Amino acid sequence: MSLYENIKSRVTSQLEEAAQAAKANGELNFEELPSYVLEEPRERQHGDLATNLAMVLAKQAKRSPRDIATILIKHLNTTGTWIESSEIAGAGFINFRLNPLWLTDVINEVTKAGERYGQVDVGKGQKVQVEFVSANPTGLLHMGNARGAALGDSLASLLSMAGYEVTREFYINDTGNQIHNFALSLESRYLQRLGQDSPFPEGGYHGEDLIDTVKGLIAKVGDKYLSVEPALRREFLVRYALEEKMQNIRDTLKDFGVEYDVWFNEQSLHDSGAVRSTLEELEKKGYIYEKEGALWLKSTLFGDEKDEVVIRSNGTPTYFAADIAYHRNKFERGFTRVINIWGADHHGHVARLKGAMSAFGYDKDNLQVILMQLVRLIQNGEVVKMSKRSGQYITLRELMDEVGKDAARFFFSLRDPDSTVDFDLDLAKAQSSDNPVYYVQYAHARMCSILRQAEELGDNGKPPSEEDLKLLNSTEERDLLKKMADLPSEVIVAARLMEPHRLARYVLDLAGLFHTFYNSQRVLVDDEGLRKARLSLVGAVKQIISNVLGILGVSAPEKM
Repeated sequence: MSLYENIKSRVTSQLEEAAQAAKANGELNFEELPSYVLEEPRERQHGDLATNLAMVLAKQAKRSPRDIATILIKHLNTTGTWIESSEIAGAGFINFRLNPLWLTDVINEVTKAGERYGQVDVGKGQKVQVEFVSANPTGLLHMGNARGAALGDSLASLLSMAGYEVTREFYINDTGNQIHNFALSLESRYLQRLGQDSPFPEGGYHGEDLIDTVKGLIAKVGDKYLSVEPALRREFLVRYALEEKMQNIRDTLKDFGVEYDVWFNEQSLHDSGAVRSTLEELEKKGYIYEKEGALWLKSTLFGDEKDEVVIRSNGTPTYFAADIAYHRNKFERGFTRVINIWGADHHGHVARLKGAMSAFGYDKDNLQVILMQLVRLIQNGEVVKMSKRSGQYITLRELMDEVGKDAARFFFSLRDPDSTVDFDLDLAKAQSSDNPVYYVQYAHARMCSILRQAEELGDNGKPPSEEDLKLLNSTEERDLLKKMADLPSEVIVAARLMEPHRLARYVLDLAGLFHTFYNSQRVLVDDEGLRKARLSLVGAVKQIISNVLGILGVSAPEKM
């Protein structure tokens, strides 16, 4: 809980004690306290906190709100609340002004906590798995994968900051129809490169990267597999290509700042018998039936529009069957919450998968799916549609080469996943205040520069006294301190709502408040006490920006 939330909690407690004390001596008559609010007023001149308790209590107490407010203030014990003064406003609001010194406590708190400032323990060690990206290993990572990677990794870091035990997982789709088409595509390209007439399969994978894979293979083995039986040839080609593609995915994501704890192969679910045993268990429970030679799950029982095939008429399990087994496996591994990040086109899959988990006795609400909208790349005001590299889409590697990891991750982190992202390449590369990542990073670099200058001028880094901190009383300083105090609460809310974009907006606002402070208040002043106070303020803001950028997977440069 932040300093500000602690103060609100204390004031709330004292307000309710005041009401009960007034009731006990007969000044107020009520059965129970109604719901009320204690919040920051919209207008600064109305104080630091305001409550409508007197107004909502008027009906029960049968007295005017202003009379009730007078009684509440009379009985209010302000010890430990930081309340400096109280006043009645309007029809019966009670406005409170806090001792400005409460804000300066945040500097000491940040200095003491350092990299841990912002950490909270709402998770209490609960085991959570975040599965994200999980791209088919049949091509290069694209812009949608980039958004999923930024979102998933930031969410995992946010949940860790909030006290959860988090595992990042990538699900490798290395079996099924897409791998069959992949094999046919590889075989066609292999034969074509060796001068054979081999039509490219319908539904095959186009893209220069696949041709490059085959070129690399031929450089190693030549025409060794030209005369091999086709099924064996395709098996070798797929094995070789999957290893190469997965290594490319690992390397690309690592360069994007994403590293996984677990890489889980879909094929292992079939090899271990997990898919078969999962379907047998569902059949025993009465959720599976046979029709037209196939096995169907009664997914309409879970709100689906129609039942779903889990075993095709040819005896092959569907992707959905493996997905049920996979998510059952997640819960069997002890995760109490399982979070998936999927593209919005998978929305129809959510209810049926949640239903399948409830069929095994798991709380369906512990499987949470974040659906992510599309990304459009904009350059020179126009949508960029094609990539020379993939033949179909802009790759994550191309994006990083164009704008860098930091800009890509911050731009994706700024938006709610339910919103379509128009990624402006020109803006992402601009070194101006219009570029949000540059704006935040420049604030951090500016703080580092100030602290270096102070050191060069002989500042010994001695912490400010309480009297020094009292000098931080300008509007700009107080606004900055208030925002700094908000971080723990922001982490709590963002973690509960699974919205890391809240922290991207928070750090953008914090950087803006710092720039405003810098432009209006000189830090390296002659007054030693004020200088020490402002340097400690700068150091604390620098720490917070670094902490939040770390959650978002963005660097905090010391020079720009």
